[in-house]
Order: sequence, then structure tokens, then C-alpha cells
Amino acid sequence: MVGLVGTILTLPFAPVRGVGWVVDKVRQVAEDEYYDPGPIQEELVKLEQARIEGQVDENEFTRREEELLHRLEEISAYRLQQQREAES
Repeated sequence: MVGLVGTILTLPFAPVRGVGWVVDKVRQVAEDEYYDPGPIQEELVKLEQARIEGQVDENEFTRREEELLHRLEEISAYRLQQQREAES
């Protein structure tokens, strides 16, 4: 009976809870995409291929490679932090 009363009393807040759930899911998907190393690794392969084919000079290659490797380090640090938080 208390569960029913609690449900009825909190019913007006259901849309707010629903919006909060949607926002959380959107944030989660955005983080999953942002912290996915796959596209960065693919970009490194494409960059190497462009260097081999002469489409990118050594300076541009080095600059872009450093950016991509830095991004991979950021992803690795984020994943490690997430793993530690999940374990606690």
C-alpha cells in the first residue's frame, strides 16, 4: 500500500525523471563515441599511408601523429579512471 501511495505522490515528477534518463543515455553514448580508440587508430593508419604515398610531408605527419597519439593517451587515461571507479 505504501508503494502505491508513493508512486501516486511522485507521479507528477515522472516526466522529469524521464528527461533525466534520456539526458544520461545521450551523455553515455557521446562519451562512448568520444573515448572510442578505433577511429583514432584508423586515422593513424590512414596518416601513415598518406605519408608513404607522399600526400603528407614529414613535418605534417609528425605534427598530426603527435596529436593522435596524445588523443589515444587521453582515451587510455579515461578508461583507466572509469575502470577504477567501477571497482570502488
